[in-house]
Amino acid sequence: MTREIQCFAGVAARLSFSRAATDLGMSQPAVSQAITRLEKALGLRLFERNAREVRLTTAGAGLLEQAERVLEASRAFTAEAARLARPTIRLAYPPLAGPLAAKVARKLAARTPAMAVELHPAGRGAAAEALDSGRASAAIMAIPAPNRFVTGARFHVTIDRLAVPADHAWRGGVTATDLGGHDVLIPGGRWSGLPGRHRPVADDDFAGALDLVAAGSGLLPIPQLVARTVRRDDVRFVPLEAADLRLTYGLAWPRERVTAELMEFVRAVQEALWTR
Repeated sequence: MTREIQCFAGVAARLSFSRAATDLGMSQPAVSQAITRLEKALGLRLFERNAREVRLTTAGAGLLEQAERVLEASRAFTAEAARLARPTIRLAYPPLAGPLAAKVARKLAARTPAMAVELHPAGRGAAAEALDSGRASAAIMAIPAPNRFVTGARFHVTIDRLAVPADHAWRGGVTATDLGGHDVLIPGGRWSGLPGRHRPVADDDFAGALDLVAAGSGLLPIPQLVARTVRRDDVRFVPLEAADLRLTYGLAWPRERVTAELMEFVRAVQEALWTR
């Protein structure tokens, strides 16, 4: 009956069977027949019509709002069904990888409109949990990833800034040797050869680590990419010269849930890394 209701709403909007037929891409007789079927099914006359004009009856006017609701629900139903039928990659990623995640989503939308990418910012622990539960198809996370996941499309992020408290004496650039004797916050417990007293922090929780910096609990080597996006008055970023200091990230996914769509997504990530 949805088609008949659509014809009713179309005629009601235009108060013309011919114009409604044009809007609906139907013939005028087909629209008239649909209205007749609907009136018989309802036991109500919906329109008063003669050679000169078409008018809604009182019953027709009373039903028009309900008809529009039915059609809106039908459109929503169809749209949701199409969304559910569309292959979707759900990507969990740390804020550091946000630009890459957005670039891949744009690339796939242009190249493969039939496949969707949903972006879900998540820390390492939340991303791993989402992969295990199936709520995420893939995740960008610091390498090494948990060995239950397959990894690929690796990339490196250079560490070239040092976060210090806003009132710290250091203003200009520092080197790795300057860190000796200081408490240094180390993502994931990496960089065992870096001078200083090491205090491990989460791989991708830069916000939490910066709180520790502001509190005077340590200094944090950090990528310039993060430093450029952080705006806070209690922390400063000074240039850091430390040879080969970097974090490695990669795309991770469960080995038992590999699909053609996932492999297409992996290729898109690799291409995005090659062209950045």
